[in-house]
Amino acid sequence: MASNREGSLEAPTRHALDWRSDEFYDEPALFEELERVFDICHGCRRCFNLCNSFPTLFDAVDESESMELDTVPKSVYWDVVDHCYLCDMCYMSKCPYVPPHEFNIDFPHLMLRAKAVRFKQQGAPLRDKILSATDTVGKLAGIPVVAQIVNATNRSKLGRSLLESTFGVHRDAPVPDYHSRPARKRLKSHRGASGDTAEATASTNGKVVLYTTCYGNRNHPAIDEDLVTVFEHNGIPVALAGKEVCCGMPKLELGDLEAVARAKDINIPILAAMVDDGWDIVTPIPSCTLMFKQELPLMFPDDADVLKVRDAMFDPFEYLMLRHKDGKLNTEFKNSLGKVSYQVPCHLRVQNIGLKTRDLLQLVPDTQVDAIERCSGHDGTYAVKKEFHDTSRKIARPVVNKVKKAEADHFTSDCPMAAEQIAQGVDGHGAENPMGLLKYAYGL
Repeated sequence: MASNREGSLEAPTRHALDWRSDEFYDEPALFEELERVFDICHGCRRCFNLCNSFPTLFDAVDESESMELDTVPKSVYWDVVDHCYLCDMCYMSKCPYVPPHEFNIDFPHLMLRAKAVRFKQQGAPLRDKILSATDTVGKLAGIPVVAQIVNATNRSKLGRSLLESTFGVHRDAPVPDYHSRPARKRLKSHRGASGDTAEATASTNGKVVLYTTCYGNRNHPAIDEDLVTVFEHNGIPVALAGKEVCCGMPKLELGDLEAVARAKDINIPILAAMVDDGWDIVTPIPSCTLMFKQELPLMFPDDADVLKVRDAMFDPFEYLMLRHKDGKLNTEFKNSLGKVSYQVPCHLRVQNIGLKTRDLLQLVPDTQVDAIERCSGHDGTYAVKKEFHDTSRKIARPVVNKVKKAEADHFTSDCPMAAEQIAQGVDGHGAENPMGLLKYAYGL
């Protein structure tokens, strides 16, 4: 990453989030830091083409009386905060002033601090609370009759119109189906399973716990099922943890850090115990992987179990490529994939593991993968909100245009929500999950 930073020869250093200190929630101290950072950002402007936080800030400065930050209304500061969906791309790929630079800029965590201050003072709108309550909504919407009603409503113009007018969910935003038979029920034979372990290597233990995720479990169970099929085809036993709840990312984006802590207190002891028993961990959704790899360790830097889980957590394609590096990947493919357009999600890019999904799919004979490293603008809840949907589609437009131009045989993204957002803009070109493509390549 250092090569992307002008004037810096050192790798970026991420400081722990001091979210339990009194100063963290002190509003005057927050605004003093916002002013400091916004003034530096205004003078730099390298992030103009990322999320809409930066254009919002820069336009406000340019349209102000002095054309400097001092005449920008403080209400605009909250607009900047609202447009940040914590993708981390500014920190990891653009900003030349991150630590160890003396300016010590961490824009995403400053936005997170502002969200946390507001949540502590005001709470959150009902819509945002419900959208971030993925476990609760998934359980209710997953009841068989309820699932049918919810899915039918979400597919009808009248239902979407009512949802927009009463709840603020944009009528054109892609919303997922709910399944009454979730992945954890479909894969119940794997709960607590052990079986024969594949040969351990210097990189992997050869057996994995699948953290299914809220989305994989309730909305897109095929993602989890395809992962299990591919891993077992490679001789890698897969087990489910006895219990799991949401990773906490939706609550993090809301600024509800105490809810993140409560989820951590359930997930981490269970996962850490399985790590102690020699299991690695994989999760099919990049934002969930990032939560365990980065956000929880930065929130709880002194929690040994959090760090233990961090070190055992892998992106599934990262895991398979490590097996390939050690000569343990099955490379007997039966079907080629042709040309694949592949959008690389932001929450995967910032993990600094390289393009493992692309690299693995390109092992399939007669397969060409075009990696598109641009944001989809989705961010779980940002794109579905009425006030942000049009902006999210604008952010996604460069990706949509590239997919259209490519005219590939397949379009895929590691993030199914990003994939649906992009596919919606590409007429007649649906999205496929990359593990499903790999499963097809194996002829499974």
